[in-house]
Amino acid sequence: MIELEGVPELVDPVMVAAFEGWNDAGDAASTAVAHLDREWKGEVFAALDAEDYYDFQVNRPTVFMEAGVRKITWPTTRLSVVRVGGDKPRDLVLVRGIEPSMRWRSFCNELLGFAHELGVELVVVLGALLGDTPHTRPVPISGTTSDPDLARRMNLEETKYEGPTGIVGVLQEACTHAGVPAVSLWAAVPHYVSQPPNPKATMALLNRLEDLIDVRIPLGELPEDARAWQVGVDQLAAEDSEVAEYVQSLEEARDTAELPEASGEAIAREFERYLRRHDGGGPPAPGGHATADGSDSTSYLRDNPSGRTRPPKPPKPGTDDDESSED
Repeated sequence: MIELEGVPELVDPVMVAAFEGWNDAGDAASTAVAHLDREWKGEVFAALDAEDYYDFQVNRPTVFMEAGVRKITWPTTRLSVVRVGGDKPRDLVLVRGIEPSMRWRSFCNELLGFAHELGVELVVVLGALLGDTPHTRPVPISGTTSDPDLARRMNLEETKYEGPTGIVGVLQEACTHAGVPAVSLWAAVPHYVSQPPNPKATMALLNRLEDLIDVRIPLGELPEDARAWQVGVDQLAAEDSEVAEYVQSLEEARDTAELPEASGEAIAREFERYLRRHDGGGPPAPGGHATADGSDSTSYLRDNPSGRTRPPKPPKPGTDDDESSED
């Protein structure tokens, strides 16, 4: 039994989780939860025992100085709670950590124990994968669930993914077996520029989360950071004609595939978000990340002593190689 002292009774609590590592291309998902924690001044109330879940040769502790005293921070997963005000206040339980090295089932059961004690009504797990998506277009966000009823009610995809999975997929499945409604939100990060940070993908995840749980999320400096990031990638791509040509081919494939979706629900969502924001003013290998097909991939815009790697050709629109998300 998990006993929580000093945590007030929560209002309509939602658990939002993200984990660094294979599920977190560009650090987009973990940065999104860190943003929520920072903007709403989250208070940490629990941390999992690092000895139980982490291999310290894979995720090493760090040493730092505080008031002239050496201290060590151990890699772990921490839980904090934030209160979201407004007309319909609600609480968020934020889970932020590193994908565990071992005992994944026990790890998920411990998190579900906290969710049960806190009365969590919905678990949302954020992830990011590498995909054939151009950095110049809106970041694709897919929402998946294993619950058919939840998929219908929240306009989500019922996951059909098969293949390698990370802690995001395992936690979602654990929630399903425990009878806890759970959703995964996945951002597709351009595989040719995968190194963190990726504020554009982080902002896209937060926008989708805002729609899903019906809260207004302050974005702070993220919009400006996202614009600066895109300008920077534009400049990098322009320095190499082959990469620029590749990005253009991705743009054409994306525009052709999504042309019918350029109106209707997408425009309505953006308009609702605009009104909401203006109402009242108010890892298999270190560095690897999940891809649309479940494999690992690395960046193509990194310096390479042997020369720049040729990016693969994008799939043709309408083929079975189009992006898909992991569960």
